[in-house]
Amino acid sequence: MTTTPSRPLSRRLALAALSLPLLLATSGLALAQAPTPGPAFPTKPVRVLVPYAAGGAVDVLARTLGQGLSKSWGQQLVVDNRPGAGGIIASQALTQSAPDGYTLLLVASGHPLNQFFYPKLPYDTFSDFTPITEVAYSPLTINVAANSPIKSLKELLDEARQKPDTLSYGMSGIGTSAHLAGALLNHSAKVKIVSIPYKGGAPALMAVIAGEIPMSINPMAEVVGQLQGGTVRAVAVTTKDRSPALPDVPSVAEQGVPGFDTAVWWGLLGPKGMDPALVDKIQKDVAVALKDPVVVDYLKKTGSFAIGSTPKEFDAYMRAEAEKWGPVIKAANIKLD
Repeated sequence: MTTTPSRPLSRRLALAALSLPLLLATSGLALAQAPTPGPAFPTKPVRVLVPYAAGGAVDVLARTLGQGLSKSWGQQLVVDNRPGAGGIIASQALTQSAPDGYTLLLVASGHPLNQFFYPKLPYDTFSDFTPITEVAYSPLTINVAANSPIKSLKELLDEARQKPDTLSYGMSGIGTSAHLAGALLNHSAKVKIVSIPYKGGAPALMAVIAGEIPMSINPMAEVVGQLQGGTVRAVAVTTKDRSPALPDVPSVAEQGVPGFDTAVWWGLLGPKGMDPALVDKIQKDVAVALKDPVVVDYLKKTGSFAIGSTPKEFDAYMRAEAEKWGPVIKAANIKLD
């Protein structure tokens, strides 16, 4: 952060000799010309759109982050769940909102990639949004029901090879990090496990618990509660190293898929045309909220890592993600109507 240099403490004697009448006359002019400060932000609750169902990782992160932000804002952050179409429904809703900071969008990794899955989007992936900050990132986990006969990722992959196209995995929608992690697993392990999209990670996990599907891929934040409750079992984490939150769960790479490494990230967007000063304020407020004990504790328990990047850094990161995954998605020929 740059610091504005302070003015010299002394003045020339001639300036000090200015007469009182002149000072009185000019002070009135200065007051008249002083800019009127704009209203403080926020003066009312701020709505954050969440592209997935309640109970999922994005939803819980939004609500937890809101607890930290409300302390500095003096206003509540109201979560508005708009699930469906891999986040497109919520993203389109944001583009129709005023650029005043009172409607924001918490996106996940799939946001910059939907342009590769759908032939036409109702918005431009970059020009119709204002990047504010990357909030955090987390490993994903590959999960089975607690009573599943599958005890490890190796057993799961062996079954997938023996019975091609018979296994399936639930995930939070086409183009999401969970979907891409599954596609990467298919490619890297040379198997074919069928993807089944749900309106969020929580519904996919519930389908595993109910025995409707054999496995799911979820951000770790969505799974921790179920793991602690003993209803599901994680057989692998998707990052190259084990997570401190689940030290006993081996990585995919450890279990015969060398080089496998992927994660999910979450970031905050606004509509296009936001005042840069307002964007800067919100980014800084989020960075402070990420240090709030409630938020820190949540991120630690879910194996997530705080980021709090600048708008410029977040924009560059999303564009890099599009460049990285675009060719992969095109090569896999994944298209949606």
